[in-house]
Amino acid sequence: MDDTPDPIRLVVGLGNPGPRYAGTRHNAGELVVDEVARRLGAGKAVTRYGGRLREARGPAGPVALLVPLTYMNDSGDAVGPAAGSLHAAPGQVLVVHDELDLPFGAVRGKVGGGAGGHNGLRSVTRGLGGPGFARIRLGVGKPPADFRGDGADWVLMRFTEPREEVEAMIRRGADMVEAVLADGMPAAVERFHASEPGARAAARAERREAARLAGDEAEPAEPAEPAEEPAE
Repeated sequence: MDDTPDPIRLVVGLGNPGPRYAGTRHNAGELVVDEVARRLGAGKAVTRYGGRLREARGPAGPVALLVPLTYMNDSGDAVGPAAGSLHAAPGQVLVVHDELDLPFGAVRGKVGGGAGGHNGLRSVTRGLGGPGFARIRLGVGKPPADFRGDGADWVLMRFTEPREEVEAMIRRGADMVEAVLADGMPAAVERFHASEPGARAAARAERREAARLAGDEAEPAEPAEPAEEPAE
């Protein structure tokens, strides 16, 4: 029995429409899909299904690239009709979106799961009739402690990080989209999660800290008084 997943037929970049929201954290998915369209030499964008649609030849065959022109909370109103017209099952849809719960610059992929408070994902789930679609999550980080606002205010702001770091995340997101198109999500996850920038150094630091804490716990809480036995 062939367990190879069906190829992705529709890639969606979530965001909000109009110049007011261009370049904001919430529009990171749109930025990635536009970069993928450029790389694949996609055709001219047309307004269809309530979104900006381009068609391209991907590594595994034809693929449609959609940026909904709805507001984020109504993304499914564009994604559902597009998937239906393309005869794309939920598992053949890849949604690229911003993720507050990932540190800035991190790129992660998965298939299925909940919306996690992301209204765009919640709407797409309704539009597709279930959560079984693939996702690429772009870390935009949580607001700093001194930020005057909540998470919704934060994602509607433009990036404050250095431009080259934002561009690096967008490129990495586009790299992962291309990997999913070519080889499927499991292979892309194995490749990209293992090679996340700084991941090995962070893991080493975590191991050192764990060892340090373990050493601290092995020490007595109070200075040892002279005793018959050494304080081990």
